[in-house]
Amino acid sequence: MVSDSYALLVGPSSGLSTQELAGEGWALGTMLQPAAGSLVWGAGVAGLTDRAVPLVDAPGLDGAALVDAIRGRVGDDPHDPGRQHAAVAAVEAALTPLLPVDDEGLLVNAVVEYVEGDSGVQRVSQVRDKFAIGERTLQRMTQRRIGLSPKWLVQRRRLHEAAERLAGEARPDLARVAAELGYADQAHFGRDFRTVTGLTPGEYAAEPR
Repeated sequence: MVSDSYALLVGPSSGLSTQELAGEGWALGTMLQPAAGSLVWGAGVAGLTDRAVPLVDAPGLDGAALVDAIRGRVGDDPHDPGRQHAAVAAVEAALTPLLPVDDEGLLVNAVVEYVEGDSGVQRVSQVRDKFAIGERTLQRMTQRRIGLSPKWLVQRRRLHEAAERLAGEARPDLARVAAELGYADQAHFGRDFRTVTGLTPGEYAAEPR
């Protein structure tokens, strides 16, 4: 994330993550594919979990040059679409030398895409079976490449789906939602949901949309 006053490499979050913006200014944020984290950081990203570090400290690219390029292209008119596109192109140019993605990176991208794209995935064992990979190998790979566990990946997808259901017009039965998403009990579901949203399922469902 690069703005007119700061530039950060934001690591993966294991819980609720917020960034408050106030006043006037601009910021360009780029969400990277899972494989890109260790390429930009130059090492496993486990040490970046729940952290944000100056972009200039990222060993995998010339962060100072990238920050200067983005700010130079945005200039004094961040509302200009042409300047916005030029800033995005600067990010792409900085990341291109990191290609091609290695085999493990392609695999972790596929694992994350599978978990996030298939609502039927409720257990880590399904991921292991899908990719014919052992539990310890999968655990080490996800810790190294995304800084989080396979269990967290599955949990996050379930909680995203829960949030979509709770945001509907009709107030859902919380016990039923928990059961359909594979939780053993409503209390466990409530604890996990509050960890990543800051609200209980009931509070989230009652929020005005």
